[in-house]
Amino acid sequence: MMKTLQEAAEYIRQQTSQFQPDFGIVLGTGLGALVQDIDTAFSLDYADIPNFPVSTVESHSGKLIFGELGGRKVVVMQGRFHYYEGYTMEQVVFPIRVMKLLGIQKLFVSNAAGGLHPDFNTSDLMVITDHINLLPSNPLIGKNLEDLGPRFPDMSEPYSDHLVQQALEISAAHGLHVRTGVYASAPGPMLETKAEYHFIRTIGADAVGMSTVPEVIAAVHMDLPVFAVSVITDLCVPGKIKKVVLLDILEAAAKAEPNMTLLITELIKRQE
Repeated sequence: MMKTLQEAAEYIRQQTSQFQPDFGIVLGTGLGALVQDIDTAFSLDYADIPNFPVSTVESHSGKLIFGELGGRKVVVMQGRFHYYEGYTMEQVVFPIRVMKLLGIQKLFVSNAAGGLHPDFNTSDLMVITDHINLLPSNPLIGKNLEDLGPRFPDMSEPYSDHLVQQALEISAAHGLHVRTGVYASAPGPMLETKAEYHFIRTIGADAVGMSTVPEVIAAVHMDLPVFAVSVITDLCVPGKIKKVVLLDILEAAAKAEPNMTLLITELIKRQE
């Protein structure tokens, strides 16, 4: 695994003139337009990078973007990988590990999620403060990669309290209505049943999606501080549940995207 990671990282360095990003960003379903605010220096197709998985979801572009956002050097995943696509957990988090080898200091993650909290509305932003892993595995199962991190990483603060507080300060300063809450990651690709929504809410989640948790586990394993935000694209509360199609999710995400872009950009500006 380390050899395949290093091969991918070395290829990327060669193709980007040794561009060294300070921060990594993962863009979720319907949230790819943030790259329009980036002063792009290089763009690589996933398919061209050795050992890299390829996005199979229609709303995920499948490009690795290098440039500046808020005056800071970033590498952005325009499209991520999901367990439901048939990838192993190691493949899902492969890009996160490569970004660490490229030199990122912090990871910023976004996703589209269903709102379980009764006060949530579509297109709300929810800053993630904790998570529940309902996926059948995680990327640390198997032999530990000592070059990346310890056998038993602590998960008492998977999302940086410092970054969360900064995000809330930024939201208040810019008049953004931002929620906080717990994100649950389910296998997908089907959305949950009403009984499953009830169960996931009962065990403590405020939103549910199909991503993020594997990447966060891999980041914590490598001692990377993480900030993550969910865009609430549908409501999963009794009386508000309706049949959802991808177009609805994309429209809700697009409505929230300017606020998410502002939040992440201003947060990156604040980093030392």
